[in-house]
Amino acid sequence: MNEYRIKGLSCAGCAQRIEDEIKQLEHGEDTTLSYNSGKLKVSPEVSLPDVNRILKSDGAYISEQLNKQLNTHDHQHGGHDHSHGDHKHEDHDHGHGDHDHEHGDGNKMLKLLITSGVIYIAAIFLDGVLANWSVIILYLAATVISGYTTFIRGLKNLTKLKFNIDTLMTIALIGAVAIGEWKEATLVAILFGLNELLEGYGMEKARRSMEVLLQVAPKEAVKLENGQENIVPISSLQVGDLVKIKPGEKIPSDGVVLEGKSSVNEAAITGESLPLEKEAGEPVFGGSINNEGLLIVKIEKAYNDSSLAKILHLVQEAQETKTPTELFINKFAKYYTPLIMIIAALVTVVPPLLFQGNWTTWLYQGLSVLIVGCPCALILSSPIAIVSGITRNAKNGILVKGGVFLEQLGKIDTLAFDKTGTLTKGEPHVAQLEIYDEERFLPVAGAIEKSSSHPLAKAIMKELAERNITAPDPDEIETITGRGIKAKVNGESYWLGNEKSIEHITIPEPIQKQIDLFKNDGLTLVLVADEHQVLGIFGIADEIRQESKTVIASLHKLGIKDTVMLTGDHQKTAEKVASAVGVTRFFGGLLPEDKVNHIKELSSKGIVAMIGDGINDAPALASAQLGIAMGKGTDSAIETADIVLMQDHLGKLPTAVSVAKRVNRVIRFNIIVALGLKIIALLLTIPGWLTLWIAILSDMGATIFVTLVSLTILIEGRKEKI
Repeated sequence: MNEYRIKGLSCAGCAQRIEDEIKQLEHGEDTTLSYNSGKLKVSPEVSLPDVNRILKSDGAYISEQLNKQLNTHDHQHGGHDHSHGDHKHEDHDHGHGDHDHEHGDGNKMLKLLITSGVIYIAAIFLDGVLANWSVIILYLAATVISGYTTFIRGLKNLTKLKFNIDTLMTIALIGAVAIGEWKEATLVAILFGLNELLEGYGMEKARRSMEVLLQVAPKEAVKLENGQENIVPISSLQVGDLVKIKPGEKIPSDGVVLEGKSSVNEAAITGESLPLEKEAGEPVFGGSINNEGLLIVKIEKAYNDSSLAKILHLVQEAQETKTPTELFINKFAKYYTPLIMIIAALVTVVPPLLFQGNWTTWLYQGLSVLIVGCPCALILSSPIAIVSGITRNAKNGILVKGGVFLEQLGKIDTLAFDKTGTLTKGEPHVAQLEIYDEERFLPVAGAIEKSSSHPLAKAIMKELAERNITAPDPDEIETITGRGIKAKVNGESYWLGNEKSIEHITIPEPIQKQIDLFKNDGLTLVLVADEHQVLGIFGIADEIRQESKTVIASLHKLGIKDTVMLTGDHQKTAEKVASAVGVTRFFGGLLPEDKVNHIKELSSKGIVAMIGDGINDAPALASAQLGIAMGKGTDSAIETADIVLMQDHLGKLPTAVSVAKRVNRVIRFNIIVALGLKIIALLLTIPGWLTLWIAILSDMGATIFVTLVSLTILIEGRKEKI
């Protein structure tokens, strides 16, 4: 499929109509045209001149081909996927020309509208001063200047018996002129032009903020080959290549630091603005910015497979999915326009025929109904709000894979959490200590554990560091599988490990009681003993994330009634974590399939989202109505989940939920305003009070209002910028 960027689409309805017309061309059945992202995908076999002709009928045009480089320097890689990566971004560069073109297009329309506005005002003032025919010529000139494109499109549609917004406006213009309502006819033309201009601007603004977000990808990299530095496009980087990143430059793709030390800003990937220190052996993400040091990075993923390329691709695809609300509105508009024409015809014909009404008066009322019936505001209620919401979340490092999921996120009432790595850090820490030999317990434990990379050893060493205890070096160390370690420190033998590791001594009753207490608390035990007695016990637990408690509280405040924790850990540990973070319910000792069953059960009672770290939770994430994965872009998380939190914590989750709820509120509000104003205006026809003025203001006013309200989603509240 060839992919093109389309400029000049005036409305979602028009985009739908263009798509339908291209589908009727030979080989055109798979065509898609997304109004939200302004992209046309069409088979290479379809005749381009025909596509251009159809686009031109709506004042739209192809501004650039998005995957053209594919066919030139990158065909050796095959895959269509290339178009998601850097090519898009290169296109942004040579796209500056057509940004101007597009502004030129808008500016041309704006100049025409201003000209016709000036002529219109002049005509109003000169009415009664000049001869009647000369004032009519002024009105006619103003109408032609601002409304000729609509008029030509409308006439074409009338000949094909196609009914849409342009057809309604054209009939209204012809009718108003026919009954001598020049002033109103001109106002209809000017305001309809203004309306289309603002509608296009609103969507363009939402698209533009999305494009700015997509420009985080670097274009080139400095590749090191045999000691030489070469500047290469990032699409050519292969796994294993070495790249040099100077201070202030972007890291081209995911990799590992080989040499150098620097702090790196990963905001583009995670939404976190605090820089992270990186040194040799540490992983880095493509698209993150190197702050002060020089780094040599070994590439681990070709750009197209990097987290950043996946993220950008997902964000772009997200714009193109239609939500149930949008699909309903589009379907509704399809039947709504002909219905309005029937109502207008009845309003015009019935009173004069049955109740001796005045033909001119009721024709005027009928024309007003036509204008009220324009479904612009209704069609626009959803797309601008959705794109704004997706963009706003993406800026915070929250990837929503489509409008459907954004809408769903705003509706959830139950949130299920995995415990390990989600509510907790997934890293053990020393939760409790019992010391029986002050002098030897900690130094001996340190001596035995200092060279171990085991997670429990790391937890013990962290505890020692916090207490400023220095450990001697052991004389010898022997690992006993499944039990622990036997070591010699300062010439004496010591044992460290679980209960089995100290079977050589009899445990006194008070110590046994303490061991049982720790076990009941769900702690993992590490005991230290010499040849005769226990020196002390470490009680180790998974560390709860600091933000978990506040996040759960914020979610409850946002109206999520049920927060459920699901974990494979045993009941005691689960109970402890659940009460510490404040979830409403918890289930422990679950296998992955048990989690799936719990999710299914919860789903039967409400709208459920499941949040996990993506790997072992994949089945549960897939079976929830909404899967949310966290973690810095692990591949399986990004692929399985519908929403991805790019940070390594839950802190941004309440923001994501509140943005989604706000988008849903805005869409509901927009629909109520759009339909409410129309119903009020239509009711005015009963006493015959509906004028073309009221009709125009109710329709155009609603559209402008709906656009502006939708764009407010892009504005961040101060308190959210923490």
